[in-house]
Amino acid sequence: MRTAAYRPLAIALVALAAFAALFIAAGYLGWWAPAANEQAIGEVSRWCERVSGGLLREPLNTLGNLAFIAAGLAMFGVLARDTARGTPRRNPFIGNQPLALLYAGASVFLGPGSMLMHASHTFVGAWLDNLSMVAYIVVPWLYNFAVLGRWSLRAFAAAYAAIVGLYAIGYVAIAPDFGIHLDLFKVSIPLWIISEFLVRFGSPTARGLSGFVGFAVALAFGIGPGTILGNLDRYWWIVLFWLPALISRGPSGVRRTYTPWFWAGMASFLAAYAIWTTGKPGSALCQPDGVLQAHAVWHALCAVATLCFFWFLRTQRATTAAEPAEAATPKSGQ
Repeated sequence: MRTAAYRPLAIALVALAAFAALFIAAGYLGWWAPAANEQAIGEVSRWCERVSGGLLREPLNTLGNLAFIAAGLAMFGVLARDTARGTPRRNPFIGNQPLALLYAGASVFLGPGSMLMHASHTFVGAWLDNLSMVAYIVVPWLYNFAVLGRWSLRAFAAAYAAIVGLYAIGYVAIAPDFGIHLDLFKVSIPLWIISEFLVRFGSPTARGLSGFVGFAVALAFGIGPGTILGNLDRYWWIVLFWLPALISRGPSGVRRTYTPWFWAGMASFLAAYAIWTTGKPGSALCQPDGVLQAHAVWHALCAVATLCFFWFLRTQRATTAAEPAEAATPKSGQ
């Protein structure tokens, strides 16, 4: 039983070893044709670091992604320990349960995805990088949707597979934004916060006001209401801000503890974003040959955020008379 508890962690390590072998082999062979929007060797990359002719086109920015791998493996370790100790499964993020393993796996995936992009400067690398970001950020808001809408585990899995699968195909077949200005990663951020607002405040008034939370999130990232309303051809997706309210079937039936982990995760991500803005050519803080790269710090702080949100989700408790498996967890087989 104890050995079986660590099987998901072992599988993750084997998958990472296989990725490392392929990664090194591809780099040794010189990768393949660079993407059209990438810079030549010796020039300054889109993320400030000077492009190298070695195994890694952006060495520091590539290695900064090891933080995601470390964070994700730590999650797998915690889940394995839960299972080995028989920790009560008060919510879906304790022990080797499907949602917990998906979250940990998606967190690990952020590392290889971004590593391939920064190391190879290829279209495939960019595709895997963006796919990993979407695969991660869809988990928390879609889980919130499942809680609000009383979805089954099967419904959650089908929705997740459809969203990530369509994004993976659409990125290649159409465009990263599907040709309709739909940046799924960026739209996912307000969807996460709006749905979190409704998990916490599920009254009819809160549902009516919830969409406006999305405007506050956009403003935090420098996109004001005037910009949005003056460019609805680009920001049409604000209609999705009320999607969580439409899905909600009333109070969530769960309670989460927001201090310290949720706020620590938010602070880490916002700090990472502020640093990310400085890691571009033209920024006064851009030092292409420096030993510390802003984009690498962005990776490290985002990894800290994923770990904080993991601990936050583990605080969830049912607040209704129903058992946690009914009130806090999408039910399987329905």
